[in-house]
Amino acid sequence: MSTLLNSRRFRNVAIQAGFVVIILVVVVSAVIIGRQNLQAQGATSGFAFLHRATGFELGFSLIETGPFDSFGRFLLAGLLNTIFLGMIGIVLANVVGLTVAVLRTANNGALNAIGTMYIETFRNIPMILQALFWYALLTSLPAPKQAYHLLDLAFFSSRGLYLPGLNVTGAAAAIFFLLLAAGVVASVCFSISRRFKSMPNVRRSRIRWTVLAAGVLLGIVALAYGRVPDTPVLSIPELRGLNIRDGVRIPPELASLAIAMAVYGGAFIAEVIRAGFISVGKGQVEAAHALGLAPWHVFSRVRLPLAIRAVLPTLINQYVWLFKATTLGIAVGFADFFAVVSVSISQAGQTLELIGILMLGFLVMNNIIAFVLNRVNKAIALKGTQLRV
Repeated sequence: MSTLLNSRRFRNVAIQAGFVVIILVVVVSAVIIGRQNLQAQGATSGFAFLHRATGFELGFSLIETGPFDSFGRFLLAGLLNTIFLGMIGIVLANVVGLTVAVLRTANNGALNAIGTMYIETFRNIPMILQALFWYALLTSLPAPKQAYHLLDLAFFSSRGLYLPGLNVTGAAAAIFFLLLAAGVVASVCFSISRRFKSMPNVRRSRIRWTVLAAGVLLGIVALAYGRVPDTPVLSIPELRGLNIRDGVRIPPELASLAIAMAVYGGAFIAEVIRAGFISVGKGQVEAAHALGLAPWHVFSRVRLPLAIRAVLPTLINQYVWLFKATTLGIAVGFADFFAVVSVSISQAGQTLELIGILMLGFLVMNNIIAFVLNRVNKAIALKGTQLRV
């Protein structure tokens, strides 16, 4: 026994095992006490409520929902809304962040001042206030009869933004964007991964474009399968009577949140990317100029790739944080995952189960984002010897 106690490995294993046992005891005790309290109050527990009808409707949903649909379907709709909003917000925030980062690193004082003013303004205003501001602004637009329009193809009114689109279901559109994003990510990972560097350039290029084309083709198949029957392929918004018909309607709740995520998240992403630009050695940029590369090629093939490689771990944290910010949708009435769970708690009364579903949902989604991007980071990360200038 004394020999085991003197063994460092045994002590480490014993401490870890004891810690796990303590956690299990706490969890089991909490479950038992919670069930006893629920039984004392006459409340039922379990997940049978997921099959019951909700009795309420959602203002926005990528899949068809109605008051007679189950809680389970409504939770799925809220989950899809959150994923959809998160993808739009992260993409727009990247566009804004990259643009502002370029302004901040430009050799022009006026552009530098514009980038600095943007960051110091929007980074210091809470995102919930920005979401409320954009929501108030969008809902203050004219009624559909007096809506602003762009060449009679797009209309901007207090009921939402109406844009040309395809006559497909929301689920088909969501699947299309997911497949397109998967194809782009897979193509980028294949082209920059060191594992495939030994392949001939021609073969690697063909495979990369094949992967991207496969994602696009599968997305088109999803759109074709989800087309609304007996309707034209293209849907153009048109003013009829007192309302705008056809086209794709973007409700003010979704638009305000997407703009707030892009503006607020873009300010933080801009500073991260700017740090990446600064980390690129001057010798590498000068070597690119010496080789006769045009300024755009120096930026797109030297500065930007090296900057992204240097700051991708920090960007991953920003993406996860920005995705969690979708829960602010409840402030403007957007039917995201958090809002649907909140309403379901008041309707079904299954607080513990619904909060557990909410936590599990965000845990899975954020871990998927982190896992995929960490794999990308591992594939493109530069070795220590490659960082020398």
